Amino acid sequence: MVLNVLKVFGLSALAFGVGVLLTPVLTHYLYKYKLWRKEVRTQAPDGAGTPIFSELHRERETKVPRLGGILIWLVPLLIIFLFWFLSFTGKPLFQKLNFFSRSQSWLPLFTLVAASLLGLADDLWQVLGKGNYIAGGMRFSWRLSLIILIAAVGAWWFYIPLETQAIYVPFFGEFELGRLFPIFFVLVMLATFSGSVIDGLDGLAGGVMATAFAAYAGIAFFQNQIDLAAFSAVIAGAIAAFLWFNIPPARFYMGETGILGLTTTLTVVAFLTDAVLVLPLIALPLVLDSASVIIQLFSKKFFGRKVFLVAPLHHHFEAIGWPSYKVTMRAWVLSAVSAIVGMVIALLGR
Repeated sequence: MVLNVLKVFGLSALAFGVGVLLTPVLTHYLYKYKLWRKEVRTQAPDGAGTPIFSELHRERETKVPRLGGILIWLVPLLIIFLFWFLSFTGKPLFQKLNFFSRSQSWLPLFTLVAASLLGLADDLWQVLGKGNYIAGGMRFSWRLSLIILIAAVGAWWFYIPLETQAIYVPFFGEFELGRLFPIFFVLVMLATFSGSVIDGLDGLAGGVMATAFAAYAGIAFFQNQIDLAAFSAVIAGAIAAFLWFNIPPARFYMGETGILGLTTTLTVVAFLTDAVLVLPLIALPLVLDSASVIIQLFSKKFFGRKVFLVAPLHHHFEAIGWPSYKVTMRAWVLSAVSAIVGMVIALLGR
């Protein structure tokens, strides 16, 4: 038990320390090469103008570099391979701290790296003003297709090697999906991916995602999936290091390379802990932001009017006069409460 606690909490603290040490190097190059957007998006996905959004983002987007999310996936990658390499020394402590395992951490690590590299490509296109996406970047259809491909790999891994065909319904038991399981997996990952819109204010996405991964680290720990708990805790630690420099005023932004890796990996962790049905509760702010965009687009298309001044929801609160730090901190509070409730339901529901 002592070693398990050290493995989870100790490695999380190590990830925070490594992230804080690496950040000055990362920010040096981000500012040196001016890796920020050169213009602000002025059109919504439906082609309409976005004057409120543009005004809210004008100062932020064109002076603060993106790609800060590199820190979030690079630190776990370094730590997991460091202790995997050290485990070959034969020393019991290093073998115990190694959390690179086929059954628990291989798939989330693959997802984290694959989706983060996709996001990195998108970020680079944006800062260089390339591509056909509004204000530069990868076409949304291309990005969506690649996310579906990553989701398909994950669905195959669960369905074939892990032979998973059911999900656990808290307080009721297993619910068999059979051949529908891969489709369900892909749909859940796409739904979580849609929550990427939460990355829009200093510290907002980082605080929410750190809380979600910490909650799943707790669930995995109580399920005795220690390698998965350590993996989730290391990600939470890396996000905490990112937050140290991202709280207002942000030194850098997470960008697509951060949020795409986090949302897709969170999906995989939720399935590995068999606690996917509490994911909407643990990641409630993502659900609310994503739902606000869907509602806004639907209302504009079919009723010709907006429900919110601007979507996603966090920008609506800004538009009605809330300071950005108030929006962020209230989202943190909501995230912490909902994550605790979700974790309790997942654990007691068995």
